[in-house]
Amino acid sequence: MGRTDARSRWRAGAAALLATGIVVGPVAVPAAADGSIREKQWHLDAMHASEMWKTSKGQGITVAIVDGGFKLDHPDLAGQFLSGKDFSGGSGGVGSYTDGHGTEMASLIAGTGASVGGTGAYGLAPAARILPLKINNGSATAASPSDFLDQIGQAVNYAVDQGAKVINISQGMDEDRFAAADVAKLNGILAQARARGSLVVASVGNEAQSGNPVSYPGGLPNVVGAGAVDHDVVATSESEQGPQVILAAPGMDIFAACVADTGYCKSHGTSDAAALVSASAALVWSVHKDWTANQVLRVLINTASKPTDGSVRNNDVGYGVVRPRVALTDPGDPGPADVSPVPAADPVPAASPSASAGSPAPAASASVPAGSPSAVAVGAPTVAASSGSSGSGGVLPVVGGGAAGLVVVAAVVVLVRRRRRAAA
Repeated sequence: MGRTDARSRWRAGAAALLATGIVVGPVAVPAAADGSIREKQWHLDAMHASEMWKTSKGQGITVAIVDGGFKLDHPDLAGQFLSGKDFSGGSGGVGSYTDGHGTEMASLIAGTGASVGGTGAYGLAPAARILPLKINNGSATAASPSDFLDQIGQAVNYAVDQGAKVINISQGMDEDRFAAADVAKLNGILAQARARGSLVVASVGNEAQSGNPVSYPGGLPNVVGAGAVDHDVVATSESEQGPQVILAAPGMDIFAACVADTGYCKSHGTSDAAALVSASAALVWSVHKDWTANQVLRVLINTASKPTDGSVRNNDVGYGVVRPRVALTDPGDPGPADVSPVPAADPVPAASPSASAGSPAPAASASVPAGSPSAVAVGAPTVAASSGSSGSGGVLPVVGGGAAGLVVVAAVVVLVRRRRRAAA
């Protein structure tokens, strides 16, 4: 497909989303198939992947990915997918897609590099298995912010029920677009997911230079908010900042499998970083299967490359840049199994009366992914656009079930907003 046609389609899609109050960001573009993709994956070399793989490749760990569809037969991902589920309300199942975002996240986590004699794209945890969970991320048809959170909640519930240790959500929308009741409901689901043993990792968004809005779910409690760094281990200019950033990972010039004609895309963004944090957790959990989510996260925090300003944490990279190699070779004391390593400044909200970890909400459609890759042309023709960056939708009215329900909702929202403002 020609570049002009692709741009026209992107603009038409953007106009449709803007009509519903949703903002679309830049897109990822395909990489030229001009040699080994693995040679271009600088982040794997920087993270000493080959050395880590002697100890762990993530075997025995299921990573659920909540995204907009997946190319199940990509050569670098064949055999890596478990039977997933479609919560999007559309047709085609998890193996249908209108962009390559979900495929890219799966590639960064568990790609095998099998294409062209082993020169394709590798994931950081190539022996992990992917549980693909499809939501409507706005790449096909836009819908309400309420539906966006509802589908994420359904997917998280399902992932926990299926035994996924890590849940990757490289999606998001600005916090002020959501009704308090919807936020409270998802908070309850996330709290129960953590209590049942799963670690949820989400991108914090790519709008640091556009007001730096907090993105949900990446800015919520019980989520590991992931920021992005560049080749120099410095936070990228687009990576959003704040106390919601827990860890950081590479998110610049990232090559991965996608649905382009070439089979590969080059991108940047906190989506990529969230995928690499998720894969890092899988690597550690594979070796220490008796550890809890709190212990895995504590070790990732303790072994991270600390902020360059000498602080314990800052709002750019959180507690630092993940170093799974160090976490595997010198993990230290994982600490108590039932205590979160994140300070009490990040409160755990009570579930709203309508939240239930075992009872998914009705199917719905959703919005635009946060932290999705942004475009950098690399010489190949542009094809259908990948998913956009952090989006925003219209504010919805608060709904509740009486005075008691409204009190719970208000308390949760206050706690979440306090988290955003709190100093670490």
